[in-house]
Amino acid sequence: MQQRLDPRLYQIGALTLLLLYGLTALDFDTTFIRAAAVIGMAIGAQALCSRIWGIRFDPRSAAISGLSLALLLRSNSFALLLAGAIAAVASKFVIRWRGKHIFNPTNFAIVALMLATPHVWVSPGQWGNVAFFGFLITCLGGLVVNRAARSDVTYAFIVAWSAILIGRSLWLGEPLTIPMHRLENGALLLFTFFMISDPKTTPDSRAGRILFAAIVALGAGYIQFKLFRTNGILWSLFASSLLVPLIDVLLLSERYVWNGGSPWSALPQLRSLLSPAWLPHIRFAASTSPRETRKSTTAPHKSPSSAMPIAP
Repeated sequence: MQQRLDPRLYQIGALTLLLLYGLTALDFDTTFIRAAAVIGMAIGAQALCSRIWGIRFDPRSAAISGLSLALLLRSNSFALLLAGAIAAVASKFVIRWRGKHIFNPTNFAIVALMLATPHVWVSPGQWGNVAFFGFLITCLGGLVVNRAARSDVTYAFIVAWSAILIGRSLWLGEPLTIPMHRLENGALLLFTFFMISDPKTTPDSRAGRILFAAIVALGAGYIQFKLFRTNGILWSLFASSLLVPLIDVLLLSERYVWNGGSPWSALPQLRSLLSPAWLPHIRFAASTSPRETRKSTTAPHKSPSSAMPIAP
């Protein structure tokens, strides 16, 4: 069977084209030098962390984080932009739970900097109709090309978020042009297709991912319309990511790996940690497939440490 294209390569291509278009045809509030420096710093931080943690260097995820930061994060301080690139990559190695990093790197870097200093902000992403719809088709094409990456969480979030925006406008008697305008936002596309859909930081099970998407959408609605804070989806994703370990415990499934990796399932490790007397009293809403169960029962026993690679 022919191996599918790594989803990250498609993402890198889409983000690169968007960044180049924004720098040349649109009035993006950044420069080629700043964008290149942020991307280069992210890749350099990945190389350094890979050396420190003793794993194989792979620049693809770091390039995606760097491109996303170049598109979204703005500051008058060049040092803060570089710090964002370092924080994004370092978070994958430092903030982990059972071999899985918790936060989407780009989301973590943006929120951490907004918490730390008032001198950073997020680009509003007003790209115009041509850029927006072109990028939308590119993102949708990525879901088709790479099929099983994490399209379920993308669809679940955009449906939930659209329902919140449209439902609120209907409740208040606003014209539907208002929620439609809010949905025509380039930053929202980046969030939906490149942040919340990150396979390494979303729940392992499909039911968990759909639940996670709904929680993020509801949290974003509360932050934006009750707390009256901007960037509600970014704040909500940051806070909701803390629930992913709990969702993974309750809804067990095989862990996602990029092309060429080997899957990791939480089920054998959790069984080894839980007392056998407790197991009959625990009900899991989702279980691994029969194929995974056979693998876990026939495979030789491995210690938890050997089953949890550090590689992001």
